[in-house]
Amino acid sequence: MEGAFDNVDAAGFLEIWQHFDADDNGYIEGKELDDFFCDLMKRLGPKEKMTAERLQRVKQKFMSAYDVTADGKLQIHELANLILPLDENFLLVFRREAPLDNSVDFMKIWRKYDVDSSGYISALELKAFLKDLFQKHDKEVSSDKLEEYTDTMMKIFDKNKDGCLDLNDLARILALQENFLLQFQMDACSKEERKKDFEKIFDHYDVSKTGALEGPEVDGFVKDMMGLVRPNLTSPELDKLKCILLRHCDVNKDGKIQRNELSLCLGVKPKLG
Repeated sequence: MEGAFDNVDAAGFLEIWQHFDADDNGYIEGKELDDFFCDLMKRLGPKEKMTAERLQRVKQKFMSAYDVTADGKLQIHELANLILPLDENFLLVFRREAPLDNSVDFMKIWRKYDVDSSGYISALELKAFLKDLFQKHDKEVSSDKLEEYTDTMMKIFDKNKDGCLDLNDLARILALQENFLLQFQMDACSKEERKKDFEKIFDHYDVSKTGALEGPEVDGFVKDMMGLVRPNLTSPELDKLKCILLRHCDVNKDGKIQRNELSLCLGVKPKLG
């Protein structure tokens, strides 16, 4: 692999990504993947004759090492690990000790960096996020580099090219895991099973373990609940739905949703004691 992509910086990485992610769906897959590895083999030098069999062998070798999600596609973080030098891999700052598998933690990040509560992350807010992440990783970056990384991130992840990131764009950047609620089939089980499922669900979103959902905990629950029927929910839509949920469920009007309040709202008899 060494020498195949010498001196690739953030701008060069963007060019490579956009070239091979031809359909702009956020992955390099299928024929795009074959084209990428064909190009990679040419860069490494024509030591052996190019054959379909050799292409598949090389692809399998690299994919087994870099396709972390084992889905047969190259995601942007995986490609960065494959071709960017360590000191240029700005996407490494998004690597977490554990996967981001809770929408509550995701919404805490969103609320913190959507400083003006516009429902979008601007380039300036993204730059602040990147700066904090680099500092957290004890990595010094110049203002020019920070500007370059911010610009590259906006070009890669701002799918509708409006100069801002929405909830779904940030979810892609942070590799937010699958919606927690997808594992439950509330309509297809007995009352006892529904009660057990409800307890699991409430405990998952009650990150603070106070017995009540508040702030980003309500955000995370609404995001996942509505994500079952509207996967591309925007932040302004989430705020409206959060207000509706609080209006219906927050019986004592304390701005929180107690366990018994949510169970009544969902038609599940709460566990006693």
